[in-house]
Amino acid sequence: MTTPSLLHDLPLFPLGTVLFPGGLLPLRIFEVRYLDMIGKCHKTGAPFGVVGLTQGSEVRRAGAEAESFSAIGTLAVIREFDVPQAGLMQIECVGTQRFRIHSSALQKHGLWTASVEALPDDQALEVPQDLQQSADSLRRLVTALEERRRMEGNDRVRLPIEPPYRFDDCGWVANRWCELLPVQPEIKQRLMELDSPLMRLELVGDLLARTGIVE
Repeated sequence: MTTPSLLHDLPLFPLGTVLFPGGLLPLRIFEVRYLDMIGKCHKTGAPFGVVGLTQGSEVRRAGAEAESFSAIGTLAVIREFDVPQAGLMQIECVGTQRFRIHSSALQKHGLWTASVEALPDDQALEVPQDLQQSADSLRRLVTALEERRRMEGNDRVRLPIEPPYRFDDCGWVANRWCELLPVQPEIKQRLMELDSPLMRLELVGDLLARTGIVE
């Protein structure tokens, strides 16, 4: 799905977090509706859609209203899969491409599916000089995390950002900061929905300045 296209019957996973293209997402699966869905996705190599909740909770409760979620989400592909015990799956996914929901339906077993249109990937755009501080700060953070991992002598510790690093690319730098910054999911959702990676990085730069991470 590298060009705009339609995908039908995409299983959805509404979450209280926002997945960005290139981002990592670990999940513990224990609800029956998702155990079956994730098992099928893993077996076939098919993606599922991560969408941000606007109403309801991640775990369904008896008598609760059906979930509501954002119209734009991100495809997730499973790259690590484990079943430590019956009724529990532990997976790690990577975000690939954004999509827009055209229509959605709640299945009788509680799983949402949707017909979606893939949105174009971010255009590769070099970080401009006036936003270079955002990229430099991210590089320093990644270097510090890698150094800490080396000092602890545990290469199995997973960093929140993994190579290949693209510190010269507006969209990649903006997305990684969006994942790290302690801001509300609603703000992250609005940033993810922006089609302009340059505008996304400009807004991230404002957030970094507000939090004192960059001056």
